[in-house]
Amino acid sequence: MDLLAFNILVQIIEHGNLSQAAKFLNMSRANVSYHLARLEKSLGASLLRRTPQGVEATEVGRRIYRHARNILDEAELVRDLAQSSTDEISGKIGLSVPTGYGHLVMAPWLIEFKRRHPQVVLDIRLENFIDNLLKDSVDIAIRVMSDPPPMLVARDMGPVRYSLCASSDWLREHRMPQTPSELQRTPLITSGGESGRVRVQVAKVGQPLQELDITPTLMSRSYPFLCDCIASGLGVGLVPDYMVREPIRQGRIVPGMCDHEFHINQGRMFMLYMPNRFQSAATRTLIDFLGDRMGLARVIRPGDASAA
Repeated sequence: MDLLAFNILVQIIEHGNLSQAAKFLNMSRANVSYHLARLEKSLGASLLRRTPQGVEATEVGRRIYRHARNILDEAELVRDLAQSSTDEISGKIGLSVPTGYGHLVMAPWLIEFKRRHPQVVLDIRLENFIDNLLKDSVDIAIRVMSDPPPMLVARDMGPVRYSLCASSDWLREHRMPQTPSELQRTPLITSGGESGRVRVQVAKVGQPLQELDITPTLMSRSYPFLCDCIASGLGVGLVPDYMVREPIRQGRIVPGMCDHEFHINQGRMFMLYMPNRFQSAATRTLIDFLGDRMGLARVIRPGDASAA
């Protein structure tokens, strides 16, 4: 038995099948299967069983997996301690961030982080969805949602604020809505859920919160595309404020109902990562670095609904 065999077992269980584990380990599937068979033979026990979805651990396999995971984490800790004897941190970090937020807000931060820590390899995915942090080799994910997944550690970065806005061309022929009821009758460009409708929360100082169910005239999960549609005069946009700060500053897009605050589907931004798993010095450093930049409010741990 060796670390490679334990690592192969852990990666198969965490990725769900041999092929994905082989891809993650940069090994052939046959080589992964060979080492797994040797491990099972040396232990005298079957560790995995096939299922329609892939493979799953047997009862013995689950118990050995927990020990193997701890052994690998301890081995990583030893390497991390050896590296910490120098001033320079190193290692690879998988980071997943929403496309628009990554381009317009986080890009300068990540460039600064890379300049500070040139030995760290950043694997940055600009994407709006992710299936599984372990499966996709993501150490940290930034996501907008109403509630974080209960199995992950979530740092709450606060609500995502939206701007109501339209192009100058559109406003030459139409009137910007002044009230929530007028907004409901306005062709709206925004993101939409699977139902084709969006729930908008509207708040004005001194007045109660209102919730509106609106069917947009144009919707997309790509905010850069939505901004192009707004600038083209197709309607009034409701998009995250960071997406239109520069066009508004340049005068290409005009904001509306500025005395109101808008949110969609009670969305908040979270930093997500796996609980109870070894984090390298590089990953911990990036979490703290991004936390400082984003002004994190609180940490929500799995099974704890209260603020930490």
